Amino acid sequence: MTHGKQTHFGFQTVDEDAKAGMVHGVFSSVASRYDLMNDLMSAGIHRLWKTALMDWLAPRDGQHLLDVAGGTGDVAFRFLERAPGARVTVCDMTESMLVEGQKRAEAVERADRLAWVTGDAMKLPFADNSFDRYTISFGIRNVTRIPDALAEAYRVLRPGGRIVVLEFNQIPVPAAQWAYDRYSFNVIPAMGQAVTGDRDSYQYLVESIRKFPDQETFARMIGDAGFGRVQYRNLSMGIAALHSGWKI
Repeated sequence: MTHGKQTHFGFQTVDEDAKAGMVHGVFSSVASRYDLMNDLMSAGIHRLWKTALMDWLAPRDGQHLLDVAGGTGDVAFRFLERAPGARVTVCDMTESMLVEGQKRAEAVERADRLAWVTGDAMKLPFADNSFDRYTISFGIRNVTRIPDALAEAYRVLRPGGRIVVLEFNQIPVPAAQWAYDRYSFNVIPAMGQAVTGDRDSYQYLVESIRKFPDQETFARMIGDAGFGRVQYRNLSMGIAALHSGWKI
């Protein structure tokens, strides 16, 4: 019996009220091995994608970045490497991910410029017009209501602020998408079992990629949230993509 609106959790249909807890369970389960699995799953290519994110974002001293679903701080550390005079607030719904991030040497070295906050992308615990930049990397597809998260991004950004989203997307070449699906569904869950002892969480992560909107659809969603000058760039043939928009 269902009690409200429904959404997807991978290929399952679940009540909206249940999804956040299920996603929290996924990332709590894999927190200690999350960074290692990212390297293994992508053969390290996720590092190049994050470099592309930084190149397009062009961090500047004095800016304040909100990195949502920031987990263990990978994007935050890269931002501060480019702009040592900037500040970053890392926000994630899974406290154990933030704890892992704060253990990293980069976090200790930059403690005066970093804040770690537990919070929900759909209801951010920050005032209006608080940040110059907003990033979310491989996180927005896990949000229960993506339009709500985009509306919150718009709310907390200052006028002239910018959102940049890095997310897995759809490969526009069907044969390449077929090959990628074979790898994703056959290799990644088994790898998750071997490395973290958790096959189900990585099965969900693979399924969630296939449920995420394609590049054009997601670009329209960003525009619908109020952002202008919305653009996207495919990475690695479209396995991942960067989307950008401005609060004009």
